[in-house]
Amino acid sequence: MERIHVNDSELVSRYIQNGDEHAFETLVRRYKSKVYTTIYLIVKDTYVAEDLLQDTFVKAVDVLRSGKYNDEGKFLPWVLRIAHNMAIDNFRREKRYPNIVFEDGSSVFNTLDFAEDSIEEMQIKNETHNHLRDLIKRLPDSQREVLVMRHYEDMSFQEIADATGVSINTALGRMRYALINLRKMMSKNSPSYDTNLYAE
Repeated sequence: MERIHVNDSELVSRYIQNGDEHAFETLVRRYKSKVYTTIYLIVKDTYVAEDLLQDTFVKAVDVLRSGKYNDEGKFLPWVLRIAHNMAIDNFRREKRYPNIVFEDGSSVFNTLDFAEDSIEEMQIKNETHNHLRDLIKRLPDSQREVLVMRHYEDMSFQEIADATGVSINTALGRMRYALINLRKMMSKNSPSYDTNLYAE
């Protein structure tokens, strides 16, 4: 039990400088519920969320021990960012193909919905999906996060706003810029793929 409330920055310093395990355990107790909730809102699976919760704090320990921690005293936003990234990485592994829909209502892959895919068409489709995932990875973190939550998990913008701690307008704005940037990157890279794929 904490009889005296010690702030996060002090607890982090105790762990980094003195290897104080109790200090880190206090941080875990203090925030594990918020971290778990954040992860669960994205993955919507209790077992996966529990695994990712453990992974998040393991990653936090690794960064703290490596001396690369620099959060200006804001431990909670930092650890929540790790949790978000863990959850998004999980989606990349579990969900092979996102269904990205642009503002005009067109799907990135609508021209690839063949009635009967030939081997060649399947190869093109797989290569294009892999290409899209690579492009998504290049987006700024905040934009990639919203796009993945929206199109991989079909979360509402209210859910996204709640999970990321921003307003709905901010979430919508990030989504809009993510789609704009994705289109720009596609137009630069599309000659390597089906040139009809990214047509307006």
